[in-house]
Amino acid sequence: MNYLENLNKEQKEAVLYTEGPLLIFAGAGSGKTRVLTYRVAYLIEEKGVYPTNILAITFTNKAANEMKERVGGLIGNTEGMWISTFHSACVRILRQNIESLKDFKKNFVIFDTKDQETLIKECLKELNLNDKNFPIRGVATEISRAKDMLIGPDKYYDRNMHDIRKRKLADIYSLYQKKLQKNNALDFDDILNKTVELLEQNPDVLQYYRNKFRYILVDEYQDTNFSQYTLIRLLAGEHKNLCVVGDDDQSIYSWRGADIGNILNFEKDFPGAKVIKLEQNYRSTQVILDAANSVIKNNFARKSKKLWTQKSTGRLIIYHYAVDEREEADFIMNEVERVIAEERRDLGDFAILYRTNAQSRVLEEACMSHGLPYRIVGGFKFYERKEVKDIVSYLRVIQNPDEDLSLKRIINIPKRGIGNAALDALTQYAASKADSLFSALLEVDNISRVSPKAKKGIKEFVSIMSELMGIAETEKVSKLVKEVLERTGYLDELEKGEDEESRTRAENIKELLSATFEFEALNENALLPDFLEQIALMSDIDTLEEGKSALVMMTLHSAKGLEYPFVFISGMEEGVFPSQRSYFEANQMEEERRLMYVGITRAMERLYLTAAFERTLYGSTTYNTVSQFIREIPKELLIKV
Repeated sequence: MNYLENLNKEQKEAVLYTEGPLLIFAGAGSGKTRVLTYRVAYLIEEKGVYPTNILAITFTNKAANEMKERVGGLIGNTEGMWISTFHSACVRILRQNIESLKDFKKNFVIFDTKDQETLIKECLKELNLNDKNFPIRGVATEISRAKDMLIGPDKYYDRNMHDIRKRKLADIYSLYQKKLQKNNALDFDDILNKTVELLEQNPDVLQYYRNKFRYILVDEYQDTNFSQYTLIRLLAGEHKNLCVVGDDDQSIYSWRGADIGNILNFEKDFPGAKVIKLEQNYRSTQVILDAANSVIKNNFARKSKKLWTQKSTGRLIIYHYAVDEREEADFIMNEVERVIAEERRDLGDFAILYRTNAQSRVLEEACMSHGLPYRIVGGFKFYERKEVKDIVSYLRVIQNPDEDLSLKRIINIPKRGIGNAALDALTQYAASKADSLFSALLEVDNISRVSPKAKKGIKEFVSIMSELMGIAETEKVSKLVKEVLERTGYLDELEKGEDEESRTRAENIKELLSATFEFEALNENALLPDFLEQIALMSDIDTLEEGKSALVMMTLHSAKGLEYPFVFISGMEEGVFPSQRSYFEANQMEEERRLMYVGITRAMERLYLTAAFERTLYGSTTYNTVSQFIREIPKELLIKV
């Protein structure tokens, strides 16, 4: 196989070691995908393994398709080989064997997030529980966490029998599972759980798949949760020809259930396992790698490794300490413009990374003021985010009650019992009178087709909006937004959610408050119409023309797996990055440090770290010290500008 000549010593060793358990620690940019694909090709071409006896697991369909293409490019044909995500592989197993569990049939359906939320809503109704006390998304998150740990409803109840709220959650969980079964449906977590259950309860089925998958490869092993870990141990338990590839230093998804212990304890789970470290990096300069090594070595829960490269040493890391977040954003944009002009680089060569979505607002506004096209990876632009559009819609109706589009958006947000039937009746009544929808709300008692429950909700809504319209006449925008959030209960509902999405959405709402403070600082006597005009001008600008290169912005979590010649990591302050929440648990601080390591190693040529003395974020102004992660980088690697 001539292509083995393309591998370095450690990569080649990983490809050639085919029998028994193998753990490959693949550092950032060390060519792990090449190792995986070459290993599959070697097993088939040189070891004579049938493609049908190989199972290769990845975490995304994109990664699975890329692996298929690359293996196909090496050996010409991947027919019969299972190269797929965990969930796709499990669905294939369940389609053939789920009837062995007796509760489900082969033609089961898979419920998506919306289906899941609808089912939970039904459970709450049947159990006479309020969705304000048990927010639907929070309940879904709790059930998902339990399933990640292979904890069923009964076990969940037993573990939480002294917690009144969790006993109620156990009741919801139990009824939810019964409803899934009645619908012959699985949710996303059940796909894994039911596969594990199937294999544990049916030795003949387990033996069949152990015989079939003589060689198992798992990518991104550091991101596996308990159910995925259990599945792999079951399948590989006999022959132990298991090769896992991952990097404990890039384990950043504990909030999704990922357990770094799976990769750190691999040698205990599989005694005698071979361990190979891929430390040669093909992406970054040595200065960037030295910075990454210096930061990550401060973690305790890791295997020792040190990235190095044959590339040039590279330029020093630029560190800028700004007065505030506005000056920080302007520095970044000025630097992008300078490099493009002096070095003739493309705008798409630059990426700006930040810890939370809410930080993007100031950066987006700086892009607009500098006329730089941009795109957000893995998320929406700030003023396009649902929660921000909801509150802006409230403001638009307060300013102009005749604006039907915004009114339809918010009339039942948060929920007030005003369904589509009531909205249709109101719309038709307004049309018959040639009047606005808000006018129809004022005359709701005259509309017979609207139910008493909906009428009650409409009257509450009208009362709230009338009070807010009065406030808008005299108060500043920041005061008005606070009143909108308080009187509608919008923010309170988000803060009750126990999932990461609810927390992020709440942060974005608070960041809208920051926008009002900045607006008032620049426009002392301006009121609501002026603020709405500014937002309209911002959100209406087409920042990315078709086919045009753009500055890339994203959270650090979204950046994993990507690389850019120039990388800016902004918000390098204590309480921002690392986040405030990480101070309470050592393992959370270690994950923040791994996130920093991921951010640093996205940079190929040049890295910029920026911080601000004063930052207004989530509606409050703070004065933070510089991030400990910057202090962990040797001074000789930094140049302060």
